[in-house]
Amino acid sequence: MRPLGRTGVFVDAVALGGEGVLRTRGQAKRAVPVVLEALRLGVTYCDTAPAYAQSQDYYGMAFAEAGSAARAKVFLASKTHERDRDGALRLLDDSLARLRTTWLDLWQLHDLRTIDDLDAIFARGGAIEAVEKARADGRVKHVGITGHHDPAILVEAMRRYPVDSVLVAINPADPARLPFLGTVVPEARARGIGVVAMKVLSAGQLVADGVATVAELIAYAASFADTCILGCSSVAEVQENLAVGRSLGAPMDAAACRALEARIAPNAAKYAYFKR
Repeated sequence: MRPLGRTGVFVDAVALGGEGVLRTRGQAKRAVPVVLEALRLGVTYCDTAPAYAQSQDYYGMAFAEAGSAARAKVFLASKTHERDRDGALRLLDDSLARLRTTWLDLWQLHDLRTIDDLDAIFARGGAIEAVEKARADGRVKHVGITGHHDPAILVEAMRRYPVDSVLVAINPADPARLPFLGTVVPEARARGIGVVAMKVLSAGQLVADGVATVAELIAYAASFADTCILGCSSVAEVQENLAVGRSLGAPMDAAACRALEARIAPNAAKYAYFKR
């Protein structure tokens, strides 16, 4: 268990992502068991977003089946892609209804790409006003940001507002394209902001191509992040990923990280694409 920045919350190294089979439509018979298995195994962090097809609906179905006690045991994170106050609040209420809960543990400003995004969010009537209202009335406990395009935008966002977490792509292809590890992660650590890793398996391509194992990639990302969200396609993948996370020892040392990056380097540009 690791602290998630300064939130006071402790999370496992591996969390359940909102993609994989959860980013589908009309697949409840396959998707809901994935969430239920993660809950059964004691997952501590669950990620989703309105942009992820029916992901929020599947979580809501699982929470309804597993009961309120199961919902209360997880740190539930969703997002808003709306940049204005009113649009963000409408999206929040829709998320809560779909998730069948009355609060989010983390609400994230989703997919920050440009300075225009930040200017809209932090302007009068911007989404940051929705964040502050929702925190004040208890619908949201913590606020975060996400992005996998331009590290400078995430750094600027952290400088503009005291967010609690940043969700960012972390895998051994990172050095090949707009690296986050030398920019966003140090800035977050200096500010006590939690770091959540995504794109850990490079959309599964690194494993499918036989370049690295799931265990290696999780160990790599977990050496920099507080928790790693992984989308799963089956109950078996939930079991495998959580088992890997719970078997981790000390973080990878610098030499081991560099060796893994070097192994991937000849085709790193291909895998870095999946950071997007």
